[in-house]
Amino acid sequence: MIHRFQEFLTGITVCYKYIQRIKNMEMTEFGLKGIHVSCLFYLHNHPDGLTAAQLCGLCAEDKATISRIVADLRAKGYIQTGGEKNYRAPLTLTESGHGVAEKMEPAILSWVSVGGDGLTEKQRTAFYKSLAQISANLSDKLGSF
Repeated sequence: MIHRFQEFLTGITVCYKYIQRIKNMEMTEFGLKGIHVSCLFYLHNHPDGLTAAQLCGLCAEDKATISRIVADLRAKGYIQTGGEKNYRAPLTLTESGHGVAEKMEPAILSWVSVGGDGLTEKQRTAFYKSLAQISANLSDKLGSF
């Protein structure tokens, strides 16, 4: 069991560190940081907008972190609030925000492809199913973010 824990911990930690490096590397051209990727990604894929609370859940970040990211993206002109400026107001991408998100897409697809290189479709499906189950088990035990 200890060996399994070591493999899991090392595998997840190393992948997470590479993901952080990739996100930071890809965002420098836009004057943004890796932390902005998830918000831009999810808002781009939800054209009707998302609230800050919804972004917290999707990005697995706390309220304070999302609040800072939203303020930064708003100041840079990448997102806008549909009316009220509160935690429940829907956030959407501006035209500039959509432009950045669309430029991110090829990089995302490329890195996902690199990460899955050498896996069969069956292995990839089993991996994502297993990862989702592990995540659900931990969430059931600890609660969500």
